[in-house]
Amino acid sequence: MAAVLVSTTVNGDAVEYSCAPRESLLDVLRNRLGLTGSKEGCGTGDCGACSVIVDGRLVCACLMLGAEMDGRTVETVEGLADGATLHPLQTKFLEHAALQCGVCTPGFLMASKALLARNANPTEEEIRFALAGNLCRCTGYDKIVRAVSAAAAELAHPAKSGTGKKTGGKKAAGGKATGKKKG
Repeated sequence: MAAVLVSTTVNGDAVEYSCAPRESLLDVLRNRLGLTGSKEGCGTGDCGACSVIVDGRLVCACLMLGAEMDGRTVETVEGLADGATLHPLQTKFLEHAALQCGVCTPGFLMASKALLARNANPTEEEIRFALAGNLCRCTGYDKIVRAVSAAAAELAHPAKSGTGKKTGGKKAAGGKATGKKKG
């Protein structure tokens, strides 16, 4: 089969890549663009380890095709940090020990980011509901829920916490190329 040429935006950077028509977005991100934060946990959309945000909507990258990304905007866990400055979600996950092995963490972070983008002050029940599509076999969920709640509070009141709300897409950490930049 002929390769498909895709022009898209990944973590704020214009990117072009070619992929097989049936190649998953997860495989494109990991194998073609070198963005290995998203993990394949199940390959069937059941675990959430590969969660990314496409055009503002949380999706499982293992269930989408790389070819479908033409003209769209993709956000991955690599786009959360601003260089060496972690996003408040990442900081709170560390502070609350909301991770162990780390396989599920990128998916939880992206699901949390999607939640906070649509609901800046979620209740515990809303956090648990928003994260229900993400599985963790190590930590349990209480620490993750507390971390998301703390991040929401920090983002809502940046003057109290000393950090500001992060806006817009960012380049991958360390300026790592996310693919061939357009023009």
